[in-house]
Amino acid sequence: MRSRDDSVSSNEPALITGATSGLGRSLAHALAERGWTVLVHGRDEKRCDQVVAELADQGATASPYVADLSSLGQTADLGRRVAAEHPSLGLLVNNAGVGFGADQQRRELSEDGYELRLAVNYLAPVLLTRTLRPALRAGGGAQVLNIGSAGQSPLDMDDPQFTRGYNGTEAYTRSKWALAAHTFMIADEYGPEGIRVNCSHPATFMDTTMVVDAGIDPWSSVAKGTESVLHAISAGEAGTTGQFFNETQRASAHPRTTDPKLRQRLSALTDDLLAPVEEHGRGAQ
Repeated sequence: MRSRDDSVSSNEPALITGATSGLGRSLAHALAERGWTVLVHGRDEKRCDQVVAELADQGATASPYVADLSSLGQTADLGRRVAAEHPSLGLLVNNAGVGFGADQQRRELSEDGYELRLAVNYLAPVLLTRTLRPALRAGGGAQVLNIGSAGQSPLDMDDPQFTRGYNGTEAYTRSKWALAAHTFMIADEYGPEGIRVNCSHPATFMDTTMVVDAGIDPWSSVAKGTESVLHAISAGEAGTTGQFFNETQRASAHPRTTDPKLRQRLSALTDDLLAPVEEHGRGAQ
């Protein structure tokens, strides 16, 4: 009999973004061991192929998907490719992200001209989830797990692109606040379709490239983070939705993630920022 933290296998595939290193790679192996078909996303084709080969050596079924999530166009294309090849999806783990950065004062932009951390850590997961919603609905009891952070600070709705007084750590925590707030909003919306949506802070300062590149000495391990994510997936399988997990414990996210006025403004801002790529996608169909 499986323990509650040992995610049961699914007949439907799992897409993990940022699966070529760190937490994502570890999670890909863990899900493969539990019988999942794993869709391996990364920015680099060779690294995607390497992880797929590793999973195949385990006896697992896996496929590579290459896309740069700093481009909303590539993000939407990724979602459409996955949906076309796997019209029924069991799990989406929005894991890929950008950290604090080595230079805290350097404000970087995405391909679309958006502040980079807002684009990769927030807008890309939102867009990918929206694009894959029909496949998740078809999965029957499917899940979306957003990899968040205990570090959260409300997005400045008057300066969402962080053009004034930029700081990399603050940009990161703002993007993770937005992701948590979005998690709770769509959990209510997607619930009637049988899709469970949760947010997980796997561990603090894991031994990942993101942490090391920021000049931080790791506090915890990728293995610990993987255990936390598997716990959240197991909770979702048991019916839990709309929750924030701090490691393996249900916890409260930043209190303003539930502020109705901020949620409304975040929703409107998100729709506005994603409109160009979503309208282009509809026109291409």
